[in-house]
Amino acid sequence: MILFMNGSILMHGRGRGHLFDWLRSRAFLTLAFLLAVSNLGAGQVLDKQKLLDAQTFWDNRDWDWYKATIPFFECPDADINTTYYYRWELVTKHMTYGAPNSGYSFTEFIDRPFWSGTYGAISCPAGHQLYEVRWLKDRRYAWDYGRYWFKTPGAQPRRYSTWLADALWAVHQVHPDEATLKQLLPDLLRNYEGWEKEHFVADVGLFWQTGHDDGMEININSRQTRDRVRGAPGYRPTLNSYLWADARAIARIALLSGDRSSADAFRAKAERLKDNLQKKLWDQKREFFLQRYKQTEEADGHKIKALSLTYETGRYAGSRHGREEIGYVPWQFNLPDAGYEVAWKYLADKDYFFAPFGPTTVERHDPLFMISKTCCVWSGQSWPYATTQTLKALANLLQNYRQQFVTRADYLKVLEGYTRTHRKGDGPYIAEAANPDSGSWEGHDSYNHSEHYFHSGYNDLIITGLVGLRPRDDDVLDVSPLAPEEWAYFALDDVPYRGRRVSVVWDRDGRRYGLGKGLHLLADGKKIASSDKLQPLSAPLPPLTPTAEPAPLRVNHAVNNDRTPFPKISVSYVNPKTPAVKLIDGNYWYHRSPPNCWTCEGSPHETDWCAVDFGGKRTLDTVKLYFLDDGAKVAPPSGFDLQYWDGNTWTMLPGQARAPQRPAGRRANVIHFPQIETPRIRAVFTHQAGAHTGLTELEAWGPKLP
Repeated sequence: MILFMNGSILMHGRGRGHLFDWLRSRAFLTLAFLLAVSNLGAGQVLDKQKLLDAQTFWDNRDWDWYKATIPFFECPDADINTTYYYRWELVTKHMTYGAPNSGYSFTEFIDRPFWSGTYGAISCPAGHQLYEVRWLKDRRYAWDYGRYWFKTPGAQPRRYSTWLADALWAVHQVHPDEATLKQLLPDLLRNYEGWEKEHFVADVGLFWQTGHDDGMEININSRQTRDRVRGAPGYRPTLNSYLWADARAIARIALLSGDRSSADAFRAKAERLKDNLQKKLWDQKREFFLQRYKQTEEADGHKIKALSLTYETGRYAGSRHGREEIGYVPWQFNLPDAGYEVAWKYLADKDYFFAPFGPTTVERHDPLFMISKTCCVWSGQSWPYATTQTLKALANLLQNYRQQFVTRADYLKVLEGYTRTHRKGDGPYIAEAANPDSGSWEGHDSYNHSEHYFHSGYNDLIITGLVGLRPRDDDVLDVSPLAPEEWAYFALDDVPYRGRRVSVVWDRDGRRYGLGKGLHLLADGKKIASSDKLQPLSAPLPPLTPTAEPAPLRVNHAVNNDRTPFPKISVSYVNPKTPAVKLIDGNYWYHRSPPNCWTCEGSPHETDWCAVDFGGKRTLDTVKLYFLDDGAKVAPPSGFDLQYWDGNTWTMLPGQARAPQRPAGRRANVIHFPQIETPRIRAVFTHQAGAHTGLTELEAWGPKLP
């Protein structure tokens, strides 16, 4: 068998004579030609390596993974380009292989805090995360994460407000999978019933939630109550919009499953919820969606009456302010009917929400507006979570509504501010919240906690907003760009979409990409539509090419996040600052600080090793070693041996095909070999002169146990 990796040919499980015979054969030449044509056609517009090399911030330098997995993008704005690629690297920092039975999930914080669920996932940003990772070419990442919330014990899908059913449908639009949706329908029904039982008030017809459990702890409504952090329960635009979107998604999934009764019931639920939200959370005077208090609240001698809107009663009764950024959330899901668009006149106004590193979470002149250097105050800070919602909502407004309050220029203006916010020092960065005027993360940037925080989205905003690829339920490629017409070019290339690879290209004068002037849509390397102008454009996708049966499920047998006796890691040198257990936690960061690694720094040996005991025989064919390289004390080894336990002694694994050939840091070192059954594996490292070996993760892949 031959493996093609990085344009090279590696022998796998055959003798050298067989290899040369194969190389001379007509079959090989035909296969090589077809592979070359296929690789060219799938992503022919952009030079992927050139775009990767253009960025200087990389911690994760696994070019093979990026080229095989992410859509590529370029535009004239260098800051947007940098942030786009940074956000894909950020995804890799939070991607966690939880367990063989669970697969991939995503963390929000580095340290998996006590309030997170199994494997460190938190439901609050799950909708943003699923919208983001649906654009990865490997469908496992998004679908594993979708199943995680309902099939993994301890996942806590209702710990915080979120829009899981809607997000799963969004994944399905990009990577269709009716079988998984049908399998999850009973779980989605139970989850919605749980929200109804715990948070729905039938007399009002709305769901209540606290700001804290919306992920928005100290806000202008909670600060008027005795519990500033958790706040009083209220009927908020957030949870009600999320569950409206979830109800509509469940209705679609039920229809796919042939459950017309549930489909009809959830369509009706959505209609009633939308009607009540528009009637009861819209303030005609302030032209905005606001929170309505669930019950009477008293604090500091002031009383807020039950069912009153923000500032209708209490200390600030009669204030003309009270607008929070969450008032834009209904448009995140295209919920409002026509007639509410006037709310958007406040977004780009510096006297309300606009700020150079904003938007602000509360309008600027609100009596409780406050910019804080203390964590979790959402009374003025710039909050990436809400900025993502606002930009998603703004794109929907511009693409799907008729109005005269905002334009495509406003979308770019807010997006540019969000892009500027993704900085710290000389490099791209994101934490929990920023000062909207300076962009500083001070007070919201905790060590070994919120660095490179994954609580928001960005690349989905580029793909569906700026470029305007609008996912649909049918096989039509539909594009409505929000990029400015004055841009000379942009290209989104090699995007996975409904079983095809699509590209969206704008070339004003036709000189950059060789496809002619204008806007072009490509599918599987072929042009399917063009327009001279930067305007909405759509075209049917070509028929799907028949694919082979999916390969049997392969799993990482080395991971152990469940604290079971096996798999068990052992090492020749114990470094108390970097515990070896980090090597099998399913998550890799190429950092020494914050630490998620094991290093041999301080070891007196010229060679060291790490070994995994599976507690029984496992069938393996691939090992991945994720080496560190800090350019000083910790570096990849000069060489390593990969061994297995044959029942009596450690023996070299035969037929190894390595990529890269020499050990490299800050990327996966992938070793393929013919399948072998063994209870243990070991990697023995020869340290570089003047440095010691360090690893952030070790994976051992093979077929799933029966």
